[in-house]
Amino acid sequence: MLSGAKSDAGDAVVIAEYLRLRQHRLTPATPYAGETKALRAVVRTRDDLVAMRVAAINQLAALLDTHWPGAKAIFADLESPIALAFLIRYPTPAAAAHLGEKRMAGFCKAHGYSGRRPAAELLTRLRSAPAGVTNPHLTAALKDAVLAMVAVIGAVNAAVKNLDASVAARLGEHPDGAIFTSLPRSGQINAAQMLAEWGDCRQAYESPDSIAALAGCTPVTKASGKHKAVHFRWACNKRFRRAITTFADNSRHASPWAARIYRDARAAGKDHPHAVRVLARAWIRVIWRCWHNNTPYDPAKHGAAHAITEAASANLAA
Repeated sequence: MLSGAKSDAGDAVVIAEYLRLRQHRLTPATPYAGETKALRAVVRTRDDLVAMRVAAINQLAALLDTHWPGAKAIFADLESPIALAFLIRYPTPAAAAHLGEKRMAGFCKAHGYSGRRPAAELLTRLRSAPAGVTNPHLTAALKDAVLAMVAVIGAVNAAVKNLDASVAARLGEHPDGAIFTSLPRSGQINAAQMLAEWGDCRQAYESPDSIAALAGCTPVTKASGKHKAVHFRWACNKRFRRAITTFADNSRHASPWAARIYRDARAAGKDHPHAVRVLARAWIRVIWRCWHNNTPYDPAKHGAAHAITEAASANLAA
């Protein structure tokens, strides 16, 4: 509205008029297929549960920092199965007051501890940490709080594991699944994350640049008169950006072509996140071609990647 006042009815008229006048330039988008909707449902739910797990681990870490620092220090990874098992067995400082080297070794053996730290070193970590609570009332409350948090984390872990199997099954059923799993270092989960957000509607994107913009891998250029500025793209599908940049970052450890694009971006002065987005944009162009041809990725058919591999092989032979 010219006055600046918002009106739903007025907005509806403007949109209807736009569709009437511009319909010849618009392409109807085909709704996602059932396989894509199913994959997106399980992938997004899994991602949300992983975020919940991270939050729960952080809450547990804060609780232990305040009341039971030794339990957090003894094992490197607080969310590991053995760390959670330790908290179930020794939820308070009082419960571990008489824990000795022999008992610690037995505990580690019973829970299949795969670390290389002997029981004596683990006990040293435990004892050298700041003392925990000693008040009996607070000790009883701490036990309840720790066990409650461990139970939440255990439940979320079980749910994520079940969804991992569901994601793999849905990915295997998807017509485009083979394309995304063929990408170097994509893995089952990351491939499913990319495909779930990319979708299966070929008509929805005019070019790879449209997908790169949706994934937040291209900057926003603002120009007015003689002024021109390039900014980070905040408005995008943030799940998509996280999935495609995770893949791009992993791919450079398996693909010489990807590693070279990343190195060149860093040499040009870009920081790590920016260089990864540059690489992700390059990968989107490659995936776009595979996606439209319904063909899995093959490094031998990827001209730039093949040339780099051949050059590297020639240098080694020399």
